[in-house]
Amino acid sequence: MTVGKVTEITARSPESFDHAMEQGISRAEDTLKNVKSAWVKDQKITCDEHGIDEYHVDLKVTFILDE
Repeated sequence: MTVGKVTEITARSPESFDHAMEQGISRAEDTLKNVKSAWVKDQKITCDEHGIDEYHVDLKVTFILDE
């Protein structure tokens, strides 16, 4: 029987939402074993006097627990 767990992470990037997602998944794969999927729970931006400062994504990451 396979059992999965879902954990929530937040990732940020000055470039784009896509880059923030890639960075978040890359970091999750460095820390968690058997990452299988993720979905975006929320997206937001922060701004400064020049426009968009950072892109933020909240991800729910699913990974499979060891047998």
